Amino acid sequence: MAERSPLDSFKDVLSGAARSMARDSEVEVSFTADTPHTAGKAIKVPTPARALPADQVALARGFADASALKLRHHNARVHGASAPADAVARAVYDAVEQARVEAIGSRAMAGVRANLNHALDLRLKSDPIRRARSADEVPLSTALALKVRERLTGQAVPKEAAPGLAMIDQWLEDKAGADLDALGLAIDDQRAFQKLTSAMLEHLQLIDTEVPPPSDEEEPQEQGEEEEEQQEDGDSGEDQPGDSDALAEARADDRGGDTEEGETEYSDEFDADSDEGADDMGDEGMMPVRPNRPIGDLPPGFDYKPYTLLHDEIVTAEDLCDEDELLRLRGFLDQQLVSLQGAVTKLANRLQRRLMAQQSRSWDFDQEEGLLDAARLARIVIDPTRSLSYKIERDAEFRDTVVTLLIDNSGSMRGRPISIAAISADIMARTLERCGVKTEILGFTTRAWKGGQSREDWLAAGRPPMPGRLNDLRHIIYKKADEPWRRARKNLGLMMREGLLKENIDGEALLWAHQRLIARNEERRILMVISDGAPVDDSTLSVNSGTYLERHLRQVIDWIENRSPVQLVAIGIGHDVTRYYRRAVTIMDAEQLGGTMVEQLAGLFDED
Repeated sequence: MAERSPLDSFKDVLSGAARSMARDSEVEVSFTADTPHTAGKAIKVPTPARALPADQVALARGFADASALKLRHHNARVHGASAPADAVARAVYDAVEQARVEAIGSRAMAGVRANLNHALDLRLKSDPIRRARSADEVPLSTALALKVRERLTGQAVPKEAAPGLAMIDQWLEDKAGADLDALGLAIDDQRAFQKLTSAMLEHLQLIDTEVPPPSDEEEPQEQGEEEEEQQEDGDSGEDQPGDSDALAEARADDRGGDTEEGETEYSDEFDADSDEGADDMGDEGMMPVRPNRPIGDLPPGFDYKPYTLLHDEIVTAEDLCDEDELLRLRGFLDQQLVSLQGAVTKLANRLQRRLMAQQSRSWDFDQEEGLLDAARLARIVIDPTRSLSYKIERDAEFRDTVVTLLIDNSGSMRGRPISIAAISADIMARTLERCGVKTEILGFTTRAWKGGQSREDWLAAGRPPMPGRLNDLRHIIYKKADEPWRRARKNLGLMMREGLLKENIDGEALLWAHQRLIARNEERRILMVISDGAPVDDSTLSVNSGTYLERHLRQVIDWIENRSPVQLVAIGIGHDVTRYYRRAVTIMDAEQLGGTMVEQLAGLFDED
C-alpha cells in the first residue's frame, strides 16, 4: 500500500477538526489554488506547499476553523433577512458577523484562537488598512471587524492594522462605542446580535434610519402579489425563503454539482440588495422584490424583476465542456486568428511597457542632499558650494488593481466578433498578469432561445401579467481573477462552441460582474464590457414593455457610474454604446477590438 503524503495527512486532520467543530459529519475540507471559500459543507482552504511551511499551515488551519465555526454558529437565513443593500454597509455587516462566530471559537478553545490569529495576521498583510494614509482610505469593514474582535475577545488589534485603525478609532467610539459594548451581551444570539449591528450601522450613517412612506395606494397590492410569486419560486428547499445561501445550493443541486464560489457571492449580493433599500440603487431601482422588502421602501419606478431565479446558473467553462473538447476548440481559435494575434500582441506589449513604466522607480531632482546628479556636474565645477545638485530615488506608487472583462455571448456575436473577443481577452489577461494586474474574464448569455424553464413555469401558473424577465440566465466564468492565465487559457475556446451563444440580458450580467469585483480586496477595480447590441430577450420583451431590459440596463449603469468605486468602460462592436455608458467607444469592425481594448485600458491607467 502506497504511503500517504504529509499533505494528504494534513488534509485529513483538517477535515476531522472541522467536522468536530461544526458538529457535522458531512463537512469536508479540500485544497484550492483559487480564493478560499465555503460552498455548502465543502470548505476550500489555500493549498500549502509540499514542505508544509508554518505560515501556510497556519493560514489553512485558520480558514478551516473560521469556516467550521460559521457552519455551526451562523444561520444564513437569519443573516440575509436584515442584510443592508449598500455595498459598504453590507461588507461591514458581513465582517462583524464573521467576527462574532470567530470570537465564539476563540473564547472556547485556545488552539482555535491561535489558528485564527495566525490567519488574521496573514490576511492583514494584503488588507488596504495597512496602506491607508488618511481616514478616508481605511476600510470600514476591516476596522469594525477588528473593533468587534477586541470587544468580544479582549485581544488587542494586531500591530499591522493599529496605525490605520487609529485614524478613525475616535470617530468609531463617538458614533458607535455604546453599540460595540452591547454586542458582547448578545454574542450567542445571532438575531439579537444582528439587531445591534443594524443599530450600529444606523449610528454610523451607513444605512438610513427612516423608511419613506408608500408612494401610492395600489403598491401594497402589487407587493402582496410579488410576495406570493417569490414564495412559490423559493419554496423548493427546506430553508429557502429569504435564504440566499440556500438558494445558491439549490441551484447547484439542480445542476448536479457543487456551488461555485462566484455563484455564492452572486446569490448573497443579489438577494441582499433586494432585501433592503432598492432606492439606494438609483432613481428607479433595479433589484427584484423579496418577501421581506418593506413596501414603503420602493420608489415609484421600481418595476424590474426576474420571474424566478431557480433556473439561472453561474458556471465555469469546465462545467459546460469536457477538457478534450475545450482543447480542440482552443486549437480552432488559435488557428483562425494567427494573423490577428500578432497585431494585438504588439499593442499589448506597448501596454505592458506603459504599465511597467508606471511601476518602476523614479527620481526627485534638485535636492539639497542625496546622490550626486551627474547631469548637474557643471554646477559643481563652476561653483562647488552650489546647492540643489543632488537627486533622491523613490518608488512610484501603483495601486493594486483587478480588471474584469465582461463579454457579450449573444447569438449576434457569432463568427468573427466572438473569435476576436476571445483572443483579445486572452492576450489582455496574459499581458496584465505579467504586469501584476489580476484579470477576470466573464461571459453572459441565456440557457435557451425565447424563454426556457422560467417561461414554462410562467405558462403553468396561468400567464400572470407583467412577469418580468422570462428566460434562464447563464453566466460563465472563463477565468477567475486569482487563476493563472496558463490554467484558464483553454477555457476561452468555449466561445467557439456551436449552440452556446443565445440571448443577452445585459443589466443583470453587469450587476453580477460588478458584485464579484466589489468582493475583491484590490484598491482599484476596473470593469470593461464588450457588447454588440442592446439587451434582447424575445420571451421577456413579448410580455413586458419594449424598453424593459434597456431601461434596467440604464439604471444599473447609472448606479455603477455614480455610486460605485468600480471604474466602468464599454466597447461596442457595430453598436453605439456611448448612449448608455459615460466612458465608452464604438467600433464598426471587430478587427479593431484588440487595439481598442489596449487603448482604453492604457487610458485608465494613465489617468493615475
